[in-house]
Amino acid sequence: MEAKGLITLINPNQIYPPIAPYALDVLSTALEAAGFETHIIDLTFHLDDWKQELQEYFRARSPLLVGVTCRNTDTVYAFEQRPFVNEYKAVIDEVRRWTGAPLITGGVGFSTMPFALVDYFGVDFGVKGPGEKIICDLALALTDGLPVDGIPGLLVNEGPGKVVRVPPPVLSGRPAPVFPPVSFGAAGHYESRAWQADTERPYTRRSGEPYKVDNLRYYRVGGLGSILTKNGCVFKCTQCVEPDAKGTQFARRSVGSVVDEMEALTGQGIHDLHTTDSEFNLSIAHSKKLLREIVKRRDGAGSSPLRDLKLWIYCQPAPFDEEYAELLAAAGCAGVNVGADHVRPEMLDGWKVTGKGTRYYDFDDTVRLVELCHRYGMLTMVEALFGMPGETRETMRECVDRMMDLDATVTGFSLGLRLFPYMDLAISLAERCDGVRSLPGLQSNNATRPIVLKPLRQCSGPIEYERQFMFDESGGFRLVCYFSPELPEDPATVDSPNGIWRESVEFLWNHIPKSEHFRVMLPTISGSSADDNNYADNPFLTSLNRQGYTGAFWAHWRDREAILSGAGPLGALAAEAAR
Repeated sequence: MEAKGLITLINPNQIYPPIAPYALDVLSTALEAAGFETHIIDLTFHLDDWKQELQEYFRARSPLLVGVTCRNTDTVYAFEQRPFVNEYKAVIDEVRRWTGAPLITGGVGFSTMPFALVDYFGVDFGVKGPGEKIICDLALALTDGLPVDGIPGLLVNEGPGKVVRVPPPVLSGRPAPVFPPVSFGAAGHYESRAWQADTERPYTRRSGEPYKVDNLRYYRVGGLGSILTKNGCVFKCTQCVEPDAKGTQFARRSVGSVVDEMEALTGQGIHDLHTTDSEFNLSIAHSKKLLREIVKRRDGAGSSPLRDLKLWIYCQPAPFDEEYAELLAAAGCAGVNVGADHVRPEMLDGWKVTGKGTRYYDFDDTVRLVELCHRYGMLTMVEALFGMPGETRETMRECVDRMMDLDATVTGFSLGLRLFPYMDLAISLAERCDGVRSLPGLQSNNATRPIVLKPLRQCSGPIEYERQFMFDESGGFRLVCYFSPELPEDPATVDSPNGIWRESVEFLWNHIPKSEHFRVMLPTISGSSADDNNYADNPFLTSLNRQGYTGAFWAHWRDREAILSGAGPLGALAAEAAR
């Protein structure tokens, strides 16, 4: 059957170690099922000739629609504040030179500020949240010459400074709500996006095929594959973007389709798979069903490639019982990364909460999780996040001491929060600023004046509201972050809009004995340490990949000095082979 048209999908990400653009596999699966031919242009592997790659491609082809994925807006690292959207815009501008096809953008990073980015990129359309249904609806409308303003959930660029979103369907069958232009409802804030996702079919994952994502190549140079078991999150943690960006309900994928996909990836030689869910253990009944299916296939009579699976997961401290730990181990789980965030109840109250606003774990849950993981032979990384309102030297000290006592494989401490427009924390800070005052703790490395945020109700629309978290009044980058003003800092630092919280960083480095530094990740300021734990273009991570290590990078953190020197186990083997 002849294809209905060609859809070209572009990955503009050029950060190393590279992460496979899973979203493009998801979109191409849906588009191909709808009868379209899809091509993927992956610029990750064209660092120096990406313009030539685009030119040669579009000179030979005329796609119906071009999609660009925006996985991250920036590094989300409060001490670096490195934007990526300018690099994405350069790619989009170059695409515009060579094709008149309409452009659509999406992705998790894009979904944190979609109106502002449609306007900034100058693209025709955007999708907030899962894109597989909406991009198919758009492609079919373009094929048939139908209007696009009736496609639910589609963001439409109506000219500079004007982006509108077609209201989504109401699942009960009632007419879609009509919101005033300046409202969180019009922006699509905090609603279910489960209807946007395809949960029944396995996503087609390929390796070595022209104009497709080369998953095996990514594994060989990046050390991990990826698997999604559900989309969205029913929880409402105040510093998290995912319930807004991905939706407030779980869109659970069918167990069979997920495990089929895992079997296809491991069959291609991609043995280390990391979950990309918000958190793997939330909706634990679904997670257990999936693990049982993996175990069933691993232990079956055939020779399933899942026997070579090494699974790496993100999770929360609860729910996590012994049955779950046993299932994880039996399914081949190698390591568990747990976002415990803090130990003090008053710090977690109102922060790590369910959709109803109640805290869903305490530190005893983290202690039990680490004990269970170690009992069943799984590595652990426990992470804390410092800088929320109310954080002090004493709350940091207690958190460090109690987390270090856990003796996790690695313990990570982050400091400072990157603010995104639809986080509950960002919304409340904008309300407190009220467009007339700055607040202690608001900070940007590029700020030249006090940071004054406006609540959405004072803005002309979502574009203006979202832009202030990424750009200053003149259009320059100013990524807004937050640090508790009660941290151990000089008042001059707290009062400065571009102050650097050096004393808090130094406190963490000095409080933990040097003899224990091998098993911790600590925040760094540029030039302060070689142990930078930021992911983008990280020397340790790129060294890992060059030497052939696979799996979650933190699993090798304790051995980083030997690995960086080339004297790690794999480096020693390579040297021996060379001799």
